[in-house]
Amino acid sequence: MLAAAVTGSVVLGIWHKPVLLPGGGAAFAEFFGDALHPELDGKFVVLTLTSTLTTLAYAVLGTLLAIVIGIVGGILTAQAWWWSGPRTRGQRGKVGWAAARVALALPRGIHEVVWALFFLLVFGLNPMVAVLAIGIPFGAVTAKVFSELLDEAPRRPYEALRAAGVGKLAAMLYGLIPLALPDLISYGFYRFDCAIRSAAILGIVGAGGLGYELMLSFQTLRYDEIWTSLYALIGLNVAADFWSGWVRRRHSKRHRDPVLVGSLLVVVSLAVLSIWWIGLDMRVLGDPGNWRQAIAVLIKAWPPAIGSDGVDKLIELTTTTLAMSVLAMAFAFGGGVVLSFPAARLSQLGRRTNDGLVRQARRIITFAVVRIVLVVLRAIPPPVWALLFLFVCYPGIVPGALALGVYTAGVLGRLMAEAAENLDGRPLRALRAQGATEAQVFCYGVVPAVTPRFVAFGLYRWEVTIRETIVVGVVGAGGLGLLLDHRLHVFDYRGALTAMLALTALTVVVDFTSAFVRRSIR
Repeated sequence: MLAAAVTGSVVLGIWHKPVLLPGGGAAFAEFFGDALHPELDGKFVVLTLTSTLTTLAYAVLGTLLAIVIGIVGGILTAQAWWWSGPRTRGQRGKVGWAAARVALALPRGIHEVVWALFFLLVFGLNPMVAVLAIGIPFGAVTAKVFSELLDEAPRRPYEALRAAGVGKLAAMLYGLIPLALPDLISYGFYRFDCAIRSAAILGIVGAGGLGYELMLSFQTLRYDEIWTSLYALIGLNVAADFWSGWVRRRHSKRHRDPVLVGSLLVVVSLAVLSIWWIGLDMRVLGDPGNWRQAIAVLIKAWPPAIGSDGVDKLIELTTTTLAMSVLAMAFAFGGGVVLSFPAARLSQLGRRTNDGLVRQARRIITFAVVRIVLVVLRAIPPPVWALLFLFVCYPGIVPGALALGVYTAGVLGRLMAEAAENLDGRPLRALRAQGATEAQVFCYGVVPAVTPRFVAFGLYRWEVTIRETIVVGVVGAGGLGLLLDHRLHVFDYRGALTAMLALTALTVVVDFTSAFVRRSIR
């Protein structure tokens, strides 16, 4: 991946023109210097708290909608649904399964910001915009993951129910879904963590919340206000991270766990309070005028148009987007690997309990610091990172790739650390019992075991990074995101649709490529 990133950047001539802005380091240092002096004025703190609640409400409702879509879509795109009987195991089942997977590619390939811009044209400034913009693409991603969980679950209970004459849906509800439910709960919390950041990003396009306050503070270069908003966003992510980790550690218990029951009650309460806080009105979905407006926008966008720049320019921007994503993933994968092991509780290494206090304290401090770093990296949305790197870099691929790389490193570091923590400790303890040192157990036991999972996580995040190029492109990083922003500013909906279709096609190619690579390393 690193070789591809370097080769692609050289081909595009990234390093043949100035990259760093003279004197930009001073502004960069000034911004991070103000981290110690956030704005604590009473009125602004109250405004930040209300904005935080708005962002949280969007994230909660968007995640719940995504889980509903994910469960339904996951069932309908699972191989067990299409290949469960002699009539569907042939060409008909394969065609139906492939069509269902492709149908999910379009909503999954369009970023939340694009969905929000579309729904703004339909509903205006309405809370439903943010909920739908998060729920639809996240639901498509959740459906893909959930279908894979169903396909990997043991089939014998399901096949036994089908052999007894039980219908497909009932057999899946009782024979497959209970086996995959713990992983779905875990993934639902992960999507909630992502939804908090997406809700902040949507504020940048007018949905309100912390993102809107961040945009206003950036426009006036009030770094102290920016840090106040960022600390609130980081606090939300820390709370979600702690909650999800707590639930993950308890979901494996068979009996009714009070933590799980309490979490379910908290989710229901949060949903009710979120609807009340943002004033969500479901009646807008049944308004015929809104549907007519949506149809009118789609008519204006069809058929897609290449524009005066021609096909060559579209191919160039698509290549730029691909290069940006690959370069970002090279940074992110390397950073994620480096940060993941210090952030993991590797109790499987059989560390001695009689280690010196200094060594134990150093290990605990390192663990806490790296965990905080990972939270900060992934809590700050990619557009904010892109604006920061534009202080020191000329607009182009480099600031966009750095922004996506830093953000994704925080996400990958967390996923990789959890993968290392979940390793089976028995082989590692056996090596330790044979006299292997801690370093030898790590090199010959931990690293080979986690490498396939790390590669799978990297490939999965590559697809997500392709979508994220939209939001950094809007703030000047180039690629299809910049093209989309220009087309929307001049109300060229046909050109905007062309940019979205190009991005969707790129997402599908990356999806099938990553799926092929994942199958080859299993």
